[in-house]
Amino acid sequence: MISVVIPTLNAEPTLQRALAPLVPAAIEGLVREVVVADGGSTDRTLELAEDAGANIVRSERGRGIQLEAGCAAARSGWLLVLHADTELAEGWQAAVVEHMTRHPGRAGWFRFALDDQSFRARLWEKGVAARCALLSLPYGDQGLLISRPLYEEVGGFRPLPLMEDVDLVRRLGGKRLRKLDAKAVTSAERYRQDGYLGRSAKNTILLARYLAGADLERLARAYA
Repeated sequence: MISVVIPTLNAEPTLQRALAPLVPAAIEGLVREVVVADGGSTDRTLELAEDAGANIVRSERGRGIQLEAGCAAARSGWLLVLHADTELAEGWQAAVVEHMTRHPGRAGWFRFALDDQSFRARLWEKGVAARCALLSLPYGDQGLLISRPLYEEVGGFRPLPLMEDVDLVRRLGGKRLRKLDAKAVTSAERYRQDGYLGRSAKNTILLARYLAGADLERLARAYA
């Protein structure tokens, strides 16, 4: 069984969609619990989480801080970390079970997809696939399935304000990462607001600054 850990901060517009695929899995016995690690939401996020039967962990704001707290509170031997604006697509349960059964020493990530039918969205998805293939660098919006022993071996999530996902997968390394045969569909709202080109440039610059050793607090303010 798995514990699903979701960091939230005013996630009311997307949280219900993220939680919906997890309920059938809970009924069938795959999902032991959903842990919502909240950083101080002021909308209906916590109400929605409670209605869905999630366990709520409150922490300081910051995705790395929240994920560190949420994973520490989770009770299962496997963790599945998801963003609150990401919905697992059909077939995810079989992909998760297959990975846990056959690849316990590796962490799994899902194929990236956007809930946007535009040509620009398809190009972005292809770019993400290329990044993962060439650099072994999946991001948090692709989910992360990892056993508790492996999570603890690499030191887990660090309490970082940004790039907590990149930090963890870099410590795992490409040989301990594996693509799952299912999609994680993320909301394209940020891309529509910023423009695909603007969002691409912003993400690329932030990653380059992070890899060059820039201050993470400044990067987090730039990302917001």
